[in-house]
Amino acid sequence: MVAEIFEATVFVLYTMKRPDYVTDERLKHFISEAFKEDIGDGDHSTLGSVPENLQDDAQLLVKEDCVLAGVELAVEIFHHFDTNLEIEILMNDGETAKVGDVVFRVKGSARSILTSERLVLNCMQRMSGIATLAREMVEKTEGTNVKILDTRKTTPNFRMCEKWAVAIGGAQNHRYGLYDMVMLKDNHNDYAGGISRAVRSVKNYLTRIGKDLKIEVETRNLDEVREALSTGLVDIIMLDNMSCDDMKEAVKIINGRCKTEASGGITLETISRVAETGVDYISSGAVIHSAPNKDLSLKAIK
Repeated sequence: MVAEIFEATVFVLYTMKRPDYVTDERLKHFISEAFKEDIGDGDHSTLGSVPENLQDDAQLLVKEDCVLAGVELAVEIFHHFDTNLEIEILMNDGETAKVGDVVFRVKGSARSILTSERLVLNCMQRMSGIATLAREMVEKTEGTNVKILDTRKTTPNFRMCEKWAVAIGGAQNHRYGLYDMVMLKDNHNDYAGGISRAVRSVKNYLTRIGKDLKIEVETRNLDEVREALSTGLVDIIMLDNMSCDDMKEAVKIINGRCKTEASGGITLETISRVAETGVDYISSGAVIHSAPNKDLSLKAIK
């Protein structure tokens, strides 16, 4: 039976500002392709068992403490599939949820709820796991000026959602893709014949094509730090897999002439020590690829 809680017809979602890369076009593409993958020629379990005209309701239950992420996306998914579904939002993206909390309630076609359920849960469980780890990393570095960054170590075709979750958790997104920033990694530099050649070549290339992009260079030791700094063309120097002592020395050498970024195998257990070296940024692939999914469940309201 449809619960009386749905007597109201207007449900308000208090959204955080979406990152610029979360566009209506990308959302529509992602959701439509995800439904195609899952539904195929029909959700035959639902079509065969649930009456076509049945109206009912369900609620999203928290079964593991987490930072919520994907609530706004869930609304987009439900409404993409069925614009008549009504959703009552009780908790929003970025809020800390405890076991037993109800995040939202959805009312309408039982068939629509069932067919949308798995996509909603897959996204929210993954995104909430990432947001939770991002929040933990930020909290581990409180008292320093460091900013936590994600990386491009994302799941193909799910990058938008994963980076969105990082932002919801309170960390920052690094470049979204290969097109919005130059990052010269060790292979670029080795192929180009060294850091200096790589940087100057990129600067000439950007001038030629009329693009103004930041340049970041990966360095593996203090000599490479000095070489990158000597070009006078670098915005960020990455200190890759260096010891904390070497990172402290690199920060002294650079002395504010460009930004510094620590990278390489940084985890929740090591991030505090790295932050204390004085770097401006800490980038972590683990904030996305090693974040465990959080347990959420969509259950019919009895």
